[in-house]
Amino acid sequence: MSSRDPQSNPAQQSYDLVAAEYAARIYDELRHKPFDRAQLDALIERTRGLGPLCDLGCGPGQVARYLHDHGAAALGVDLSPGMLAHARRLNPGLNFHQGDMLALPVPDGAWGGIAAFYSLIHIPRPRMAAALAELRRVLVPGGWLLAGFHLGRETLHADEWWGHAVSLDFHFFETDEMVGWLRDAGFTSIEAAERDPYAPEVEHQSRRAYILAQKAA
Repeated sequence: MSSRDPQSNPAQQSYDLVAAEYAARIYDELRHKPFDRAQLDALIERTRGLGPLCDLGCGPGQVARYLHDHGAAALGVDLSPGMLAHARRLNPGLNFHQGDMLALPVPDGAWGGIAAFYSLIHIPRPRMAAALAELRRVLVPGGWLLAGFHLGRETLHADEWWGHAVSLDFHFFETDEMVGWLRDAGFTSIEAAERDPYAPEVEHQSRRAYILAQKAA
């Protein structure tokens, strides 16, 4: 998953292909998801004064917009240039950058918090330790990570999405295993919550988990 080699990255190519449809369907999703908004509110509250918040795997930037509109200094990072084009169009005044969560183009301690809503789901289990270590690196001491993901142990592969030929793996995780990975990566003060899916017209019908974890000061 390297933004420096886009032609060899099927995830980046896939999201570029669906970016316009994704933005049209997903950008307004938080309006229908009060539980998700409450998790973001908690992240905002805990990171006040710590530095900017990154919407990691930002897509069209709906999470960055929510963070900004609720008082945080927010920015977005995504692997897909197609997604970033829509994020910039929909969110004038916010900054969006291309980047790979396994090798983020920012210095140590750059961010006060990270909202990783359904971006870790593209990291296979053998690479999760490296991904979480990288997220910890770019947080300030005492900074917070909020991770959202699908609950389960399966991996779903998509060859087609909204009429486009894609190649994407969606990895589902159990709360306990994610908590274990976070502890191993050096996160503390870990808090987890789970919810049932919202209506089918709102989202994919899977149970969801949200974990807040703090980088030790």
